[in-house]
Amino acid sequence: MNILCNQKKLSQAITNAQKAINNKTTIELLRGILITAKEGKLIVTGYDSELSIETNIDAQVNKEGSVVVNSRLIGEIVRKLPDTFISLETDADCNVYINCMNSRFKIKGLPAEEFPQIGDINVDNEVKINQIEMRNMIKQTVFATAIEPMNPTLAGELFELRDNNLSLVALDGYRLAVRKSEIKDGVDTDISAIIPGITLNHLNSLLTDDGEICVGFDSKNIIFKLKDTKIIARLIEGNFTKYDSLLPKDHMTKIKVETRKLQESIERASLLFTSPKNNLIKISIMKDMIAITSNNENGNAYEELDVEFEGNELEIAFNSRYFLDGIKNIDSEYISIEFGGEVNPAVIKPIDGPEYIYLILPVRFS
Repeated sequence: MNILCNQKKLSQAITNAQKAINNKTTIELLRGILITAKEGKLIVTGYDSELSIETNIDAQVNKEGSVVVNSRLIGEIVRKLPDTFISLETDADCNVYINCMNSRFKIKGLPAEEFPQIGDINVDNEVKINQIEMRNMIKQTVFATAIEPMNPTLAGELFELRDNNLSLVALDGYRLAVRKSEIKDGVDTDISAIIPGITLNHLNSLLTDDGEICVGFDSKNIIFKLKDTKIIARLIEGNFTKYDSLLPKDHMTKIKVETRKLQESIERASLLFTSPKNNLIKISIMKDMIAITSNNENGNAYEELDVEFEGNELEIAFNSRYFLDGIKNIDSEYISIEFGGEVNPAVIKPIDGPEYIYLILPVRFS
């Protein structure tokens, strides 16, 4: 292999590929990235048996070829080189020579033939989504996926497309986040798949403010296609919880409140908390106002807010971090919160804007 390419573009391609690498792996080959030069392109690929991220950049390809090289090492070298053109060359022993102006490096590579890949996907269905919309949908839901759950499906999000209406759904046993959007370029058949939350986090870091993203499926994989980058990931097998049945049909108390003022009040009341396990806030709902209080060994805090109120007065407690996760991702100036009593879930919705539902379970307090 012998190529010439731009330093910034190569650095970004390596950064993208590194997102697919499991840093805990002891397999040297999987700590590397595959670099392939062909047909005027340099293709950089990272892989961890469940996820593949591939970015291609323009390059002057003098000799085609491929090699696997340690991702951390080449990433650090390329990142610190000047913003100009870089020459990459390999020899028969898989040594990689990196030349840029007055800098010269030689690092040991591995044969590309040994690098595993997910392989080609025969896409059955493909849908196009605006990148900004996709990024917002992920941001408003992915935090509610579970970490190391007993039920593996809760580590992912439900991607559900029905009649050109897309839903992303995440729940972890304590809260539920549902974000919906109308898709203009849909497909003729319904789609239901569970995408790993970690895959969506990686995808979100690659999305931009321009253009669309193509999403395709086969029976076991999902593929995201951006302009120069392709992500392939294994889907999570199993049946996702029937989330519709978790949403309350009625409520006892309902308030309308300014989103940012509520967020700021809860953030101030949470300043006393020094442990993620001890972060209980109590919300006392009265006619036209709510009081937010926190109390622990560090002291106590009290916040008061005007609200529009209907129904019964109520005292209820929540995990403050879980509560903030829902409201800080809402862009609407006002939100409504529906309460079914002190032991039943509360439902948070924006007054205007895209269709979004955030359900959170209360915490019992003495």
